[in-house]
Amino acid sequence: MDMRRLQQMMGMGGGAPPEIDAPKSDTAEKVQISSLSLLKMLKHGRAGVPMEVMGLMLGQFVDDYTITCIDVFAMPQHGTGVSVEAVDEVFQAAMLEMLKQTGRSEMVVGWYHSHPGFGCWLSGIDMNTQQMFEKLNARAVAVVVDPVQSVKGKVVIDAFRMIPGTGMMMMPPPGSEPRQTTSNIGFLKKPTIQARIHGLDRYYYSLVIDWRKNDLEEQMLMNLHKKDWSNGLLIEKYEIHQKNTENMLENMNRISKDYVERVKDEEGLTLEEIEVKNVGKIDPKRHLDNDVPELIGSCIIQSLSTMINA
Repeated sequence: MDMRRLQQMMGMGGGAPPEIDAPKSDTAEKVQISSLSLLKMLKHGRAGVPMEVMGLMLGQFVDDYTITCIDVFAMPQHGTGVSVEAVDEVFQAAMLEMLKQTGRSEMVVGWYHSHPGFGCWLSGIDMNTQQMFEKLNARAVAVVVDPVQSVKGKVVIDAFRMIPGTGMMMMPPPGSEPRQTTSNIGFLKKPTIQARIHGLDRYYYSLVIDWRKNDLEEQMLMNLHKKDWSNGLLIEKYEIHQKNTENMLENMNRISKDYVERVKDEEGLTLEEIEVKNVGKIDPKRHLDNDVPELIGSCIIQSLSTMINA
């Protein structure tokens, strides 16, 4: 064993004293983001494309393992295509005071910003911003969302926090060990190569994000694209309605011919032989059962709407 290493372990030779063998604090933290917050972040990020945008997250630190984000709001900022910075420090306090008057008494648990099209990670400016937030609260989190890569059913989002003692201007001491974890919850999400290149697990680490919605929010999301009774009173343009009706009639005529040919081919065959023969083929009868009521319904609605609005 190296003599210098041995002296450091024994506290000799002017080296640093050995670390106390004490239990490590649990690292099984989880960030719970509400549906309202997620929709606001995505809408704000979409509106700012191709520039980056940022805002503050309101919520509370429930316990040592849970951080909830109830709501978010945007703030004055100076953004480019690759960076974003806040420009008004007084706005945050004024906004929080106004939100308290409307019943929002939650505290700031972190900040969010967008990376339009280039993934979730922290740049040098983002690290400096996160360090300023952590000076106010050591458990503050930085959420990064990509509104361009986020598609239907999949949101590209991640939450980060700085590793204590590291940063772009504070390199980790030589010989230091990587950050220790006491839970496997942080390994449920595989990190991207891009985030690794930009300092993930060297300067900052990732936190698990969970979605939380109550019964009212779930009902609201289910009714988001639900049609109401007033849609039946809308009159479709006659040219569009005529073109759609002609296309459906041509399609039904073609499917009817296919159905007649299939009935002729199935004569004399058993049910098992018919089932094997039609594997992977389009069922014309099922298409007719779906298209005929749809065509009749659209024509009836168009006629009734025309009479009502006449």
